Amino acid sequence: MHIIRPLWLTHSGEKKDFEVYSCHVSPDGARLVTAAGDGHVRIWSTEAIYNAADPNFSKPKQLASMSHHSGTIHTVRFSPNGKYLASGADDKIVCIYVLDPNPPSHGAAFGSDEAPPVENWRIFRRLIGHENDVQDLGWACDSSILVSVGLDSKVVVWSGYTFERLKTITSHQSHVKGITFDPANKYFATASDDRSVHVFRFTPPGPNSTAHDQATNFVREKEIRDPFVGSPITTYFRRCSWSPDGAHIGFSNAVNGPVSSVAIVDRGNWGGDIALIGHELPVEVCAFCPRLWSTTPIESQARAANGSLASLVSVIACAGQDKSISIWITSNSRPIIIAQDLAIKSLSDLAWSPDGTRLFATSLDGSIIALVFRDRELGYSASMEENERALAKFGGGRKAAGLLEGPINLILEERSKEGEMRGVEGRMGALMGDGVATSQIDGNSQTTRSEPLMNGIKSQLINAQVNGDSAQAQTASKDSREGDAAAQSVQDTRAERIKQRVTITKDGKKRVAPLLVSSSNVGESALPRAQLRVSNATGQGPAIDTPQTVLDLSKPFDGLPKGGLAAVLLGNRRKLAAIEGDEEGIAEKRVASASRDGAVPILSNTTDGLKLAQPTSNAPSQTSIPEFLRPAVVNPSLSVSSVRLAVPKLRSTITRSLDPSASADADNSKKDNKDPNLFLEVRNPTGPSPTGRFEDREPARLVVSRKGQPMFIEFLPKSVLLVAGGHQFWAAVCEDGSLFAWSPAGRRLISALVLESQPVILEARNSWLLCITAAGLAYVWNIADLSSPHPPVSVAPILDIATHNLSSHTTKAPAITSAHLNSEGRIVITLTNGDGYTYSPTLFAWQRLSEVWWAVSSQYWNKGDSSVGNLKSSKDDKAVNTNSEGIISFLEKHTATESQLRGRAYVTSRLVKALLPREGYETFESSVSIAHLENRLAAAMTLGAKADFQSNLLMYAKRLGVEGLRIKTEELLRGLMGPGDDDDDDDDNDNDNEEAETNGAASHKPTRSDDRTWSASKDTICGWDRKELLRAVVIILGKHRDFQRLIVPYAQILGITNGTDEDEMGDVMVA
Repeated sequence: MHIIRPLWLTHSGEKKDFEVYSCHVSPDGARLVTAAGDGHVRIWSTEAIYNAADPNFSKPKQLASMSHHSGTIHTVRFSPNGKYLASGADDKIVCIYVLDPNPPSHGAAFGSDEAPPVENWRIFRRLIGHENDVQDLGWACDSSILVSVGLDSKVVVWSGYTFERLKTITSHQSHVKGITFDPANKYFATASDDRSVHVFRFTPPGPNSTAHDQATNFVREKEIRDPFVGSPITTYFRRCSWSPDGAHIGFSNAVNGPVSSVAIVDRGNWGGDIALIGHELPVEVCAFCPRLWSTTPIESQARAANGSLASLVSVIACAGQDKSISIWITSNSRPIIIAQDLAIKSLSDLAWSPDGTRLFATSLDGSIIALVFRDRELGYSASMEENERALAKFGGGRKAAGLLEGPINLILEERSKEGEMRGVEGRMGALMGDGVATSQIDGNSQTTRSEPLMNGIKSQLINAQVNGDSAQAQTASKDSREGDAAAQSVQDTRAERIKQRVTITKDGKKRVAPLLVSSSNVGESALPRAQLRVSNATGQGPAIDTPQTVLDLSKPFDGLPKGGLAAVLLGNRRKLAAIEGDEEGIAEKRVASASRDGAVPILSNTTDGLKLAQPTSNAPSQTSIPEFLRPAVVNPSLSVSSVRLAVPKLRSTITRSLDPSASADADNSKKDNKDPNLFLEVRNPTGPSPTGRFEDREPARLVVSRKGQPMFIEFLPKSVLLVAGGHQFWAAVCEDGSLFAWSPAGRRLISALVLESQPVILEARNSWLLCITAAGLAYVWNIADLSSPHPPVSVAPILDIATHNLSSHTTKAPAITSAHLNSEGRIVITLTNGDGYTYSPTLFAWQRLSEVWWAVSSQYWNKGDSSVGNLKSSKDDKAVNTNSEGIISFLEKHTATESQLRGRAYVTSRLVKALLPREGYETFESSVSIAHLENRLAAAMTLGAKADFQSNLLMYAKRLGVEGLRIKTEELLRGLMGPGDDDDDDDDNDNDNEEAETNGAASHKPTRSDDRTWSASKDTICGWDRKELLRAVVIILGKHRDFQRLIVPYAQILGITNGTDEDEMGDVMVA
């Protein structure tokens, strides 16, 4: 090892050299960046540093110098992708720089002896989020996020794409002085002067992620305190580092008894007994070498079954206030290199070159030192593939970038990246209040008015209106074809509004008239608009498809403060209300005297303030509440039934209004059917029998009225338990199990249907009617054509009857909380345990669509999304089977609510947390998240939920590309393309269907669409054109070079690479 210390490598001042606080090496190893107390960020050529002793070396030494901070700069860091450079200073600002390929437009500062800049590094963003000095910065390994820490005790997370602030974490109680990232991209750790280290678990956000999306991301996994009890808090930094194999973390400024040390913490259990002891004074910085090393040649070693080498070691360098550097390897208990008295003052930062053969150090005396190691001085260097193999067991999944195989691959990759950036620019333009945003689509300039984009594809191609309301999207994009002239005129108009007006006073002087903020845009504010969040909540904005954090239920949560909802609305501390005639404050004195004596005065919290409570009368309430007459008569068949559901009590009055929204999606809807003043009223007999015999009861009377005027009256011999109504029929069930149905005009549609037991649930939707009986049988009828899609089905399987019968003692089974029908007549049931089910009439079995397992295990569980939170079906004349929109989100929302209220998810959440650090479960979260998306796709296809199918398909394609699952991706592409059967096969299938119908084989087969399976021969799948979905998936996967050989044939067929119009490739199929 030899030490290089050039005289020109410093931040020089007039009288002395400024303190150098930080340094870092670019990912390509060609640049060294340093930051110092002069407020400058300087970029040096590493080649010039290595050749400092060569007098013939004439290349530039300093490449650039930036001074965009107003104070001392404490930290500088290159992004791992090499695109950005970040710096943080005591002016509370984080600056982001980018390298401009154009030559510098300015020379050296006037009066300075510095050489002119060689590279043009310009300021790109100024990030404001700290309230005190910024002490350290850290980039995620994929450059997706930037984390800054400072003396305000805050940990601020910024997006690595838009540099929007995603989250501010305030878990530390004192100055935060260090940050390091897990090379597997699962965690990051922060070190603070509160003598603790916090480890945070995170999911890398996508390019379009916002602070609202990441509200549940970046969760604290562990707090480590043991190695830092008694550590000094007078150090400048607590810079830490993560080993390249992801197995260990090195934390500076730790103590081992009275001795300063560097604590080595193991991954997973977040503990460890290893401490690097040897420095006389506190250690302020430690840095792991980015390469793995071996004491023996790599080629001569035997590999394990998974291809890894067992003899690889890590190298870590430590430095601090004792002005010395020690270098350790994990196979030795003593340091292999100790360099003392390298500087006059403390060492502030360390930075390794990417190849691990050089180490740079900075000192507070202004010196910058380079340590160059001889060949094999640290051992035998392993390739980066060994790092990736070591990280694979932690779910790192970092793959090689791959090589482009041709120009088509490059076009495909650029299309994919342009699509993502259009989404980012469109959202940023909306936040800045731009009414008109120009985007490039397929190479043509188009002007759109805040048109929602999804993955770079226009909303006309992917028209996923989550609530089924596509009219709003069409209205929002009706001006999407305006030309450049219209866009320019709008911009000129806005510019004219904000021009400053110059006026001339009486004395001839010119004055600039003040411009009010409110008048600068004539009612159009340039500030972020509130309706952006509303549009996302109603499904009009871009879909949020980045993975969410696993639902954490390990800690209790109180949703309301003390005092309940009244405290939220009115506050906890309120004054007494002003009372007329009480000028002397007698009421207030009474309350004060009572409180002084220890009594608690009774006060009423009103909108005007606190008032003394008044005694209330015991008069009965005037609100009319239906009277419960008696329990219904139970059928004797329930005594032998395995399922016994509770029968509702018999009520004196039952009222049901016609839901106006129920007819909005019907084909035969009439205008008068939307009248909310249409009511069905049932009056059961309440008095004694007119003949004196109990058997001779008065009949139940049914009256259908509109605005108080009766339309028809019907009498039934038995008392009515339940009623249901729709725009096509009315239905009622009596306590003897008889079911009746009438047309809207009062004509009986069917003779009385006799059920085996009393009804429990009765629901109507369009022409469908659902009835669940006390014996657990679910009936579904189509009243329009007087048919049933399937025989009665028992709900015993979904109530865990088999599981509970295995127990020797009686246990509480889950109960039904709601039962609904979709527009195809499918049964959808939710239970008290949070599970959601539907019955498949084609498979003749129940299917579980939602359960607690997804809530605590999947990264895509969206417990707060209300964009598709109802069961309202959409109707699109041009679409196929646009129904069941929002059922999947409705079921998952119900699962989250029930699991939290009943605590069922707590045990499951603890199990999942215990499994994550264990060996063999490294890919647990990824596998469960992919399975959750696949479950959503299958459920959407079963229910015919068009919008849910499209949105989850795009999320599924994105995740397959990130995880590199080539086999599943190939299967998905083939499924979207379709089987491509010929005409002869279609004729044979038609003949087979005709023969089956003739023989009566399809007597109970329900009506279903032919595009609900991946192998269907139709050009649509779940209501979407297969080629449109395939085009969207191919563009999403285009940026992943590992898949380009697979997707290029599909891209050529779809015309993505040559600009072929979609209308011209309608008949193109894959052979």
